[in-house]
Amino acid sequence: MEGATAAEAHPTMGVKIFSAGLAACVADVITFPLDTAKVRQQIQGECPNSGAPKYKGVLRTVITLAKTEGPLKLYNGLPAGLQRQISSASLRIGLYETAQEYFTEGRETSLGGRILAGVTTGGMSVFIGQPTEVAKVRLQAQSHLYGPKPRYTGTYNAYRIIVTTEGFSGLWKGTTPNLARNVTINCTELVAYDIMKDTLVKNEIMADELPCHFVSAVIAGFCATLMSSPMDVVKTRFINSTPGQYKSAHNCAMTMFVKEGPSAFFKGLLPSFLRLASWNVIMFVCFERLKRELMKSGQPAESAT
Repeated sequence: MEGATAAEAHPTMGVKIFSAGLAACVADVITFPLDTAKVRQQIQGECPNSGAPKYKGVLRTVITLAKTEGPLKLYNGLPAGLQRQISSASLRIGLYETAQEYFTEGRETSLGGRILAGVTTGGMSVFIGQPTEVAKVRLQAQSHLYGPKPRYTGTYNAYRIIVTTEGFSGLWKGTTPNLARNVTINCTELVAYDIMKDTLVKNEIMADELPCHFVSAVIAGFCATLMSSPMDVVKTRFINSTPGQYKSAHNCAMTMFVKEGPSAFFKGLLPSFLRLASWNVIMFVCFERLKRELMKSGQPAESAT
């Protein structure tokens, strides 16, 4: 790669993993309130005595939470969220191109190769990062105003209580719906971003710069939200449920369908889209820039590997 520019140089695996993890953490910090709003809307209606919906609309949900429980409540579970990005997003995004190269074996990149890469890295990241997902969702869902007393005082307290009361398997609760969700998001999000960026650049509609990354990320976010919403709601409900509330993820889905109808699977769709689209824009823009800067500097690139 001597004589190649940073844009031309092919980033190493270490650079891609490091850049993906850091970019995902930056995106998570900025968009976390939208994620909390999404979780609160998704769990509405599962308790028979919950009454009328407390949250309506994205902005009103965020404002209601900030007014009634304090602005910091919007970031409840953020440490677990960042741990999730470091352990999960760094791999599912950072290893995507490497997996894609493996499945194409030197041939021209195909849709099948992209999907296989998304399934592989998305599935692998779920098993590694599931405990952080369980802690994050439960911390976001708990409230001191409605229902029982909050179960956890913080991230590490959540890990300890889950292991004590539910065993180590409790940390991997909801793995099946989260696996389905994550694989769907990874395939849709990364493949859609990849295809859109390639199409825009190859047809000379846009250069491989910020506007191209922005457009590709928004389209990828929309596609991923629409495809993953039903699994996302089931995942949130099942992970947040108390022991014995649902027999399985399938039972959770059927209970939702019978009690609340098909629309229950799309609860929190708008905050989910706003969060995923904005998360995608921030993450992909930071990811692309970080890769270039690390390859340009050289030294961080070697330390990342």
